[in-house]
Amino acid sequence: MTPHADPAASAAPADPAAGAAVKAADRAHVFHSWSAQGLIDPLAVAGAEGAYFWDYDGNRYLDFTSGLVYTNIGYQHPKVVAAIQEQAARMTTFAPAFAIDVRSEAARLIAERTPGDLDKIFFTNGGAEAVENAARMARLHTGRPKIMSAYRSYHGATSTAINLTGDPRRWASDTASAGVVHFWAPFLYRSPFYAGTEAQECERALQHLEDTIAFEGPQSIAAIILETVPGTAGIMTPPPGYLPGVRAICDRYGIVLVLDEVMAGFGRTGAWFAAEHFGVVPDLLTFAKGVNSGYVPLGGVAISAEIAATFDKRPYPGGLTYSGHPLACAAAVATIRAMEEEKVVEQAARLGEDVLGPGLRELAERHPAVGEVRGMGAFWALDLVRNRETREPLVPYNATGEANAPMAAFGAACKKNGLWPFINMNRTHAVPACNITEAEAKEGLAALDAALTVADEYTV
Repeated sequence: MTPHADPAASAAPADPAAGAAVKAADRAHVFHSWSAQGLIDPLAVAGAEGAYFWDYDGNRYLDFTSGLVYTNIGYQHPKVVAAIQEQAARMTTFAPAFAIDVRSEAARLIAERTPGDLDKIFFTNGGAEAVENAARMARLHTGRPKIMSAYRSYHGATSTAINLTGDPRRWASDTASAGVVHFWAPFLYRSPFYAGTEAQECERALQHLEDTIAFEGPQSIAAIILETVPGTAGIMTPPPGYLPGVRAICDRYGIVLVLDEVMAGFGRTGAWFAAEHFGVVPDLLTFAKGVNSGYVPLGGVAISAEIAATFDKRPYPGGLTYSGHPLACAAAVATIRAMEEEKVVEQAARLGEDVLGPGLRELAERHPAVGEVRGMGAFWALDLVRNRETREPLVPYNATGEANAPMAAFGAACKKNGLWPFINMNRTHAVPACNITEAEAKEGLAALDAALTVADEYTV
């Protein structure tokens, strides 16, 4: 990991009055996403460095969320900060229709790392726009209207992306007219196919997908979109053979395969892209987040030669004012180079194999609230349960209020122990920066250990 100043030493002296002013301004003027505005109490953050951030009261937290799973190289990486500063001094912005050196270099570096022939890069401002444009490309390329996606998924909050999403955030915006068909992807721990082994889960999931295609009409389906390793939905690593099986189904019916690597990409799973683990090359690959550690908003679609050729003589009907923004691309170039130089991808792989994986499994042996441990690299989830035998979740699906009390208590215990957790429904995810040290990872595991004793109190 690139040396940072000691976060404790970097933190400014406690200044509760300043924190109160920041929070007051936030409450007066900021409208927060996914929230009932009158029921939230955002933490006022004073600063961040490496794997840590701190508030105005002097409390420091080890960030096991990586922001929203995007600070893959931690906060304030000096090489990326310097690159943004240098680019701002040279050329702060320029319209997307021009050839700009830093934009071209960012596209080249990304294309070098994507699987197969995904050598053309369409830049967006984030992951949702990447999914939105991938869906548009697939529909235009095939001339077909429907796109299939999994129920346990999240693809973004724009109109098409939110309809493709499988989790409850879709419900309020689901128009039932977006040409989306949902299906069940494999998840052995909570198998929708009553499978007993990974091989059964894979076989039955593929049969279910092909049956769904048959009943929907293969000639009507433009694309299947899957998170290579689903993120917010629970970090369910697909069983061996599943993604190659989906690839074969897509080839059989002329369907475009889109892999969503917005969360799983750029080192998160211990490979540049998670598709490498499964030997699969999609037709389109969406990315964002880790491409520049979230320092400046950036996302995109990596496009196969065949789909790119569709738009050689036919204009692509899509674009964004800030596509390939120079500051964002400078951050991407610096991030990718830093990851290469510092072997961050390899470090994430070792972190999963030697520290997080073994450490989380050891916690599971001692805490009855842990039903299953899943993940790879710096991408892990603990499935928390009331009862290991029945696998009843610690809280009901999409629980709120009093029904969510056990997870709220667990989260509060994490924060009390200096760990900022990623919590979704009955799960806590361990998704720190990919380049945290072994000591930092073990600090996080110790905090989880203490907090899980609170979750254990709700088991039966």
